[in-house]
Amino acid sequence: MQVSKLLLTSALLGVLSAGAAVAETKPTEITIATEGAYEPWNFTGPDGKLAGFEIDLANDLCARMKIKCTIVAQDWDGLIPSLNAKKFDAIMASMIVTEKRLAVISFSKPYAPTAAAFMVDKSGPLADLPGTGTTVDLAGDKAKVEQELQPLRDALKGKAVGAQVSTANTAFLDAYFKGVVDTREYKTVEQHDLDLQAGRIDAVVAQKTSLNATLGKDDFKDYKIAGPTFKGGVFGQGIAAGLRKDDTVLKSMFDAAIEAAEADGTINKLAEKWMKTKLD
Repeated sequence: MQVSKLLLTSALLGVLSAGAAVAETKPTEITIATEGAYEPWNFTGPDGKLAGFEIDLANDLCARMKIKCTIVAQDWDGLIPSLNAKKFDAIMASMIVTEKRLAVISFSKPYAPTAAAFMVDKSGPLADLPGTGTTVDLAGDKAKVEQELQPLRDALKGKAVGAQVSTANTAFLDAYFKGVVDTREYKTVEQHDLDLQAGRIDAVVAQKTSLNATLGKDDFKDYKIAGPTFKGGVFGQGIAAGLRKDDTVLKSMFDAAIEAAEADGTINKLAEKWMKTKLD
């Protein structure tokens, strides 16, 4: 009986060890999902191909990780559910690391900081929003943040403000401007930009890098960024690759590749190419 127990224990240990070995195996091929609708981070070009900062960065990281990568487009609101359903292995879609997202997925180390702002009509009533040229750190002293935001609330009261659904931008409006502005949620940033042009909303809030890309288009020469730049708080801990919680090996691979791309200046070179600015 004792011998049988020993044999059973050994067999079980062997199975567990084999399972751990499988779990720790480095992948040789992965699929990365992006939105394909958030220029200059990721977008679909006139030729139908994905392009942008994160597309170039993903290809660079895959080369460093020595794995084959396929990059696919996925609607923004389906990214996290589809990742957890194992339809792909990673997300690179200007996704901000927040506590809410960390409850359901993991993230690599950040590869970019976050900063948001309002875009308005240059000749409209919001052209001179209070705080223009300043930065509000939402993670700072609460009393100071409230003091900095109150003039904005007064200026934006009753205005319609657009933001992309399920983003830190909508969370920002909900946390600080609920009951003050009429928040309009959109599936893509392109949709809220077009509604701003059409006069259906008074402002949009989005990542500054995305707004700068929009403002670089001829159709938006009559628009501008107004009011403060916002960081911290609901705008999370930076932008990173989203991963499943149990893909610890893949996370370590992404972390090492991102660290190397930061160290040799690749990330900043790509930022200058697509955003006309460095990210540090």
